Amino acid sequence: MKLYGVTGWKNAGKTGLMERLVTEITGRGHSVSTVKHAHHTFDVDHPGKDSHRHRVAGATEVLLASRNRFALMHELREEDEPTLETLLGKLAPVDLVLVEGYKRDRHPKIEAFRAETGNDLIAPGDDTIRAVASDSALDLDRPVFDLNDTQAIADFILAEVGL
Repeated sequence: MKLYGVTGWKNAGKTGLMERLVTEITGRGHSVSTVKHAHHTFDVDHPGKDSHRHRVAGATEVLLASRNRFALMHELREEDEPTLETLLGKLAPVDLVLVEGYKRDRHPKIEAFRAETGNDLIAPGDDTIRAVASDSALDLDRPVFDLNDTQAIADFILAEVGL
């Protein structure tokens, strides 16, 4: 599986870019999966539901399945957070895995950047960031795309990974 990341600070446009890239790249006939890193506690389950009750009772894993989808919830309890590599090993094979977040990992990435957030660019100090998708003109030593030019960004990523 090919791997490419979308990184950037909060409110930089990462999730919107990810969503547009998945639509664009799958529209070109490639299979895509995504991995999203969350820095906070999150839950895809809800109190009162059977699967939530199983987890609260102490189950390490709960697999919730229907004819439309399945979700595997794994409680880490006292375990360390799994690495991106470990998580990628749990995915079914696809042409491309797009990763949102994991800015410190060493896979190739594009940085989403919005000037209005007031954050500094990550790219100048990170050689894994191969390009920047920005809402403003930037003078950098790597390609800069308009944040909303999904087609050009997809072209770049697909060329980078050889698809």
